[in-house]
Amino acid sequence: MKKKLTFLGIETSCDETAASIVRENPSGNGDILSNIVSSQIQEHKEFGGVVPEIAARAHVEKIDIIINKAITESKIKIEDIDGVAATAGPGLIVCLTVGLSAAKTIAASLNKPLVAVNHLEGHALSVKIKKKIDFPYLLLLISGGHTQFLDVKGVNKYKRLGTTIDDAVGEAFDKTAKLLGIEFPGGPKIEEYAKKGDENYFKLPLPIIDRGGCNLSFAGLKTAVLKIARNLKNEDDKYHLAASFQKTIEEILYKKSQFAMNIFSNNNSGSKNVFVIAGGVASNNKIRQKLIDLSFKNNFEPIFPPINLCSDNAAMIAWAGIERFRIGLFDKLDFPAKARWSLDKKAPFLKGAGVKI
Repeated sequence: MKKKLTFLGIETSCDETAASIVRENPSGNGDILSNIVSSQIQEHKEFGGVVPEIAARAHVEKIDIIINKAITESKIKIEDIDGVAATAGPGLIVCLTVGLSAAKTIAASLNKPLVAVNHLEGHALSVKIKKKIDFPYLLLLISGGHTQFLDVKGVNKYKRLGTTIDDAVGEAFDKTAKLLGIEFPGGPKIEEYAKKGDENYFKLPLPIIDRGGCNLSFAGLKTAVLKIARNLKNEDDKYHLAASFQKTIEEILYKKSQFAMNIFSNNNSGSKNVFVIAGGVASNNKIRQKLIDLSFKNNFEPIFPPINLCSDNAAMIAWAGIERFRIGLFDKLDFPAKARWSLDKKAPFLKGAGVKI
């Protein structure tokens, strides 16, 4: 009987300092023994967005505290872990380096294996922590830094079906919120504003909606929101714009997901149709319902990670480390942090294909 692995995961790709201890259980899923996430909202609020240098400084100040807290809450000894996994990219280099350096130090001092994890793979495998899912499955990754459709063939085996050619969907949410005067981080609050408005009040563009296959674009939508926001007359107009924006995003993701489902089904005949939606924007309830409805219409099973595993966290990194280590993938202590790192190594470069900005 193979040993059930226990990994320490560390995540510092952007503005969350996170550490987690995850252990395999007999069912083949993961038990999250601890999952500590320290946000930097207060540090960046006055700037209306993440400032890399400030984020890196906050990581340096917190990383040891967060790791120690994760170990304490897990009720295990650090010597009892089987390996250390850390996000090595994509992300902000100055931030990634903090967590990756801490992981290397722990791995070296304990003589444990290091697994350098692609942040996108952390999201891609996050559903497998709590649910047994067979490969392949269709993945829509929607977050502040990424928007991609991926055919997940297995651990370390990905085929990109489509990606944003400019902004990520989460970035569009955040910038719209800023234009509406919503305090940082405003993206998640758009949905609340939208409940008070008329979704048909403003007509917004649907960039490349009928071309480009599964690729997406949000830059034109963002520009349209900017033009309208300059001429808003009252608070009600803000609610109407938020509602119109929310509806437009839903329509874009619905239509592009339909394209992706068709391609996935054609490429994986005989396999069960599973549609995984992960990343911070997967917490948006209206988007979730829209994609659930689409899934049932196309005979796909829709699966979301638990809400606390949608946004950036270290549990998904620890689990990705376990999954990679299981198939013999681990890394040397000189593995570098990477600002860009595509899951599909054969896919052509596009701005949204593995860069977190």
